[in-house]
This record gives sequence, structure tokens and C-alpha cells, in this order.
Amino acid sequence: MSPQLQPGITFEWQYQVPQRATVPELFQDVPLACDMPAVLATGYMVGLMELACTQGIMPYVDWPNEQSLGTHVSFSHLAATPPGMTLTIKGVVTAVEGRRIRFKVEAWDGLDKISEGEHERCIITPDKFHIKLADKIARAGL
Repeated sequence: MSPQLQPGITFEWQYQVPQRATVPELFQDVPLACDMPAVLATGYMVGLMELACTQGIMPYVDWPNEQSLGTHVSFSHLAATPPGMTLTIKGVVTAVEGRRIRFKVEAWDGLDKISEGEHERCIITPDKFHIKLADKIARAGL
């Protein structure tokens, strides 16, 4: 991780909402969800907010030897977004503490602010992570 990764770094990322990101499409196997509005699912939106933060720190990470994982999310979902609209997600790094990075993030769909909140990511070494994951898979009998 580059020492240049510091609080105050800003980023912006855009993403067009696909049909598969809507509540009925995302949860086709849950009958209740099939009757819900075809708008951006909150869970999918959270993933997009995480990806925007990941994109924002890529210039400061030794990819693929270093990667990041989300460790905390706190986002409000403020407005519905139908598929086809393009999100603009903007963020700022608010803290860098060792391998932990905190962000403030907001998203707009071109008409409305749809989300705001905070996120935290941790820089990991993929090799170490995969060793721990393999151990867990073995212990779970998967």
C-alpha cells in the first residue's frame, strides 16, 4: 500500500444499473421478492458503493499482490432507481489507519441523491487470505 494513500483523496465512479440488479431479478428464488418493485436492490447498491471505494484506492494498491475487503458498511438508501439509469458515486478517504481505510460516500442516479454513508475496507494479502479460506472450507466440510 502506497504511503500516498492519505485522508482527503477523492474519487468518482459511474455504473449503469442493469436489470439483474433489481429486487425481483436478484432474488428470483424468493416468491415475496418477485412481487416487489423492479428498482435497484439495496444490497446491490451497497456492493456498488464498495466497488466505487475499491476503484478509488486502486492507484495506491499493489494489485494483485494487495487487495481490499469490505469490513463495515453504513449506507442510507434514499431514492428508488430503475434499471437503465447511470449512477455517479463519489467518495473521499476519511482515515487511513494501518491497513484499514475509511470512506464517506454518496451516490446519485442523475435525478436524485440515492445514497450516502460510510464504508471501511481492509488491505489484505490474497495468498494469506486464501490459505485461511481453504482452512475454513476444509473445517466446514465443503
